[in-house]
Amino acid sequence: MLPRPAIAILLSVGAAAAHAQAWPAKPIRVIVPFAPGGGVDILTRAVAQELAQRWKQPIVIDNKAGAGSVIGADMVAKAPPDGYTLMATVNQTVVGNRFLYKSLPYDPDKSFEPITMMVVSDQMLLANAALPVNNLKELVALARKEPGKLTYGSYGIGSQPHLLYETIKVRERIDMLHVPYKGITPKLTALAGGEVMLGSGSVAVAGPLIAAGKIKPISVAGTRRVPQYPNVPTTVEQGYSYAQTSIWYALFAPAGTPTPVLDRIRADVQSILADPAFAQTHALSKGLTVVAGDRAQLERTIQEETRVTAEQIKAAGVTAE
Repeated sequence: MLPRPAIAILLSVGAAAAHAQAWPAKPIRVIVPFAPGGGVDILTRAVAQELAQRWKQPIVIDNKAGAGSVIGADMVAKAPPDGYTLMATVNQTVVGNRFLYKSLPYDPDKSFEPITMMVVSDQMLLANAALPVNNLKELVALARKEPGKLTYGSYGIGSQPHLLYETIKVRERIDMLHVPYKGITPKLTALAGGEVMLGSGSVAVAGPLIAAGKIKPISVAGTRRVPQYPNVPTTVEQGYSYAQTSIWYALFAPAGTPTPVLDRIRADVQSILADPAFAQTHALSKGLTVVAGDRAQLERTIQEETRVTAEQIKAAGVTAE
């Protein structure tokens, strides 16, 4: 006869396997902790449509914007760990926010089960079409000539655009005014309308406004030019190697969600992203690089970015509130 601990383990494993086989037996909710229309929202909706066909269950995308993704993330952290509530978000939720709030309602390292990093993209520095600059060097020169007059938008204190521009400000000893918004879509709308003159974003979200002639890309914050805008130089090319930032979109579940359920979600999402037609339409054409990584890859990325972000936070003089 097996000892009681061994029996308990077998029963637990059996229950998890049975849960995975029965899952999903009802609609799944995917919380996106940002306003509709952003890159992670757009990609998640496309992936969800494919998953709904595979799982034979509706998938509801629920945008819960506010407080730099804290509101939506907290809802996921407190949701039952049964596989019926997931979160699709960006770096900020599990990396940047830990430096911005003295007391988060969730633990970035313990409240969620990492599922998969779907895609990654270098960010572009963007300007209102009327701003007389075409690259980062010209921007820095204009900011020196007109200190305090240039404004840039972000989607919150400590968000990637905020840290990027604040780091540039500190390193180049220039002055620009920060204007935070509740999401990337409101930020880009303000940029297109001239409410602010600078911002950042991926090809996915900025492309339509660039095509309409309302905004323009002035630099790619990385080491590689993007195929969609081959004439736009990188920050590294121009001598600003510190001004690099990328954004990634990843899936998480509440801590304690059964491993077999996580494995199934991961495998199906990876399969969808591996489809060449899907990848071209929903990722590559939008300047996104497909990653479709495993749990370990996502965990390593979070750890490394946490280290780098700590340095950026210090350089930008951002303090937790």
